[in-house]
Amino acid sequence: MFHFSQTTRSIRFVCRPEDYGVIAPPVAAKTVLPDWFRKLPAVDSQQASATNNGLTVKRCMPFLDAMTTGWILPLAATVRLEIKDGGRAVDAGWEFDRVMVSNHGAHQVAGNPKEPAPPCKFHNYWSIRTPPGWSCLFLPPLNRPAQPFECVAGIVDTDRYAADIHFPFFATAPDGLYVIEKGTPLVQVIPVRREDAALKAEIRAETGAEATERETVYRNTIAGEGWYRKWARAAR
Repeated sequence: MFHFSQTTRSIRFVCRPEDYGVIAPPVAAKTVLPDWFRKLPAVDSQQASATNNGLTVKRCMPFLDAMTTGWILPLAATVRLEIKDGGRAVDAGWEFDRVMVSNHGAHQVAGNPKEPAPPCKFHNYWSIRTPPGWSCLFLPPLNRPAQPFECVAGIVDTDRYAADIHFPFFATAPDGLYVIEKGTPLVQVIPVRREDAALKAEIRAETGAEATERETVYRNTIAGEGWYRKWARAAR
């Protein structure tokens, strides 16, 4: 069992000593924004008008927060995927000295919406450790270009499970040979407190005060482009 001090609020990514400096390392999601997003202006002056402020998604805080939250776990080493037979077969090859891709039994996910694509698995050689009470949500990288594959989302109790976590995936591209380079983002890792996941739901009609608050927040948001950004940051 690994141990954190009472004041520790960090996530640890650890690998075998011989792999350190060889396999691609995890990176903060905010440091690897896609090129299309970096090139996008915050305001498109050609679209600005009396009824359109010309703002692009670069000024959308919910979009940006999703893209920059957590960490990106990348592919450890370059892999070749050959998709054949209308997506029904996937062959993988690599030069690295560790297993990079293996197969799941199709019976494990019979009837899934990705059929006829067979279930495969990327092997990951970083183990992850979080403080007590924290798990990790693994999901396809948010608001990023699609790859020839899509990993399956999952939650792991990383405060207890110290082994390597591998990532099931389905090939999603047309038939062909695809080279997936070392460092390609596989999954986005978002730590979550399990107590937060246990929130109870209250489902009812809104009160008058809640309706007023909703309208005030909405009108402030559309009245000034920076309001949500300032308000959301101040509340954290």
